[in-house]
Amino acid sequence: MNKGLKQTIQFIVFFAVGIFLLWIAFRNVEFNRLIRGLKDADYKWVVLSLLFATLAYISRARRWAILIDPLGYKPAFSSTFYALMTGYMANLALPRIGEITRCVALGRKEKIPVDQLIGTVVIERTIDFLTLVSILTGLIFSRGEQVNQFLKVSIFIPLREKVFSVFGAAWILWILLAFIFLSASYLIIRHRKQLRKNKLFAKFFDLAKGIINGLKTIISLNHKWEFIFHTIFIWINYTLMTWVVVFAIDPTSHLTLGDGVFLLVIGGLAMSAPVQSGLGAF
Repeated sequence: MNKGLKQTIQFIVFFAVGIFLLWIAFRNVEFNRLIRGLKDADYKWVVLSLLFATLAYISRARRWAILIDPLGYKPAFSSTFYALMTGYMANLALPRIGEITRCVALGRKEKIPVDQLIGTVVIERTIDFLTLVSILTGLIFSRGEQVNQFLKVSIFIPLREKVFSVFGAAWILWILLAFIFLSASYLIIRHRKQLRKNKLFAKFFDLAKGIINGLKTIISLNHKWEFIFHTIFIWINYTLMTWVVVFAIDPTSHLTLGDGVFLLVIGGLAMSAPVQSGLGAF
């Protein structure tokens, strides 16, 4: 299939999923009331939210440079920030394509191997995932009933029904696919030397090696404490970005900082959905 056609189809499919989720979210909303609310909104809180978002993105750009440093490259801040923003824009077209796009953009600008940059992005996303899980754990202890009710109604019950409907009808097929996957993985590892002679597999192994080298960078970080600082700073700004915007309209102006943290976690889970920038799911 033509690459351009394939990307177009992917865009349409994921965009359609996002629109469907938007329809579910807004199907009972009175749009005249919504428009009146937007007209009456206090947009200084929106501007403040954008300020916190900008601070988070600046910090992310610097944190990424810290991860790249052990690879032997020192990209300019402007380059990492530009690449990061390019990635966010790309995510509007296809989900998660921005992670690759920003690596390609920075690689071309600063002459850094893309495979090693992908390794640093894997580290970055892993750290952010663990941070999100830590915040969620804290919420469960402090707001257990609220969190449990949301997870039960919005995630666990629908997920359980979906799993039962899929695996209950075709569990033999899933076992067969798992067996094929494990067998293929075993054969690839066992015969990797012979497979390296094939150009396609050689590129695959080189990519995997580059990613592993990128993952190793976290062990030899030259600015560990600065990395930790930026991680904390990023998530503080994410929290404030999510919280202050609730004061823009009266119906949500009563929400507390704790509510803002709850919205941040749920929004983070929604952003993980395979649609453009969490469209609909968020």
